[in-house]
Amino acid sequence: MADPSFDIVSKVDEQEIDNAVNQTAKEIRTRFDFRDTGASATLSGESILLVANTDERVKAVLDVLQEKFVKRGISLKALSFDEPKPSGKEFRLSVTVQQGIADDKARAIAKKIRADGPKGVQAQIQGDQLRVTGKKRDDLQRVIQLLKAEDFEVPLQFVNYR
Repeated sequence: MADPSFDIVSKVDEQEIDNAVNQTAKEIRTRFDFRDTGASATLSGESILLVANTDERVKAVLDVLQEKFVKRGISLKALSFDEPKPSGKEFRLSVTVQQGIADDKARAIAKKIRADGPKGVQAQIQGDQLRVTGKKRDDLQRVIQLLKAEDFEVPLQFVNYR
């Protein structure tokens, strides 16, 4: 019998992202404080474009978007954005949704497992995810608790627990 294992991934459901952006756009159209501001939120691939006529309005649209993400159960750690940039008469803010675990974060997670995890537990980096194997299921549970307590600046999900 193979050793127990699980995978550590960082994925965000595409449909939930689409729903959050659509809800944001709908709220922007109906709210009085966004009237005549040219505010909009559009999704294209992995990025969300927020547009409004002032810097503050773009930040307000971002707040609405973040609120919708939280309501839909999507971690805000998956979002990355800069300051709004002026573009003609409007301000634009590009928000990217991060999928997968970057190499440097994966190495940090693997190092944490080696340093503080139970003896005999191994972590292997496989593309944008990690596979953790060990002799006992209890050790794997301890690793999950260890990683949940730590902040790696990416949302982590634990899947394929066998």
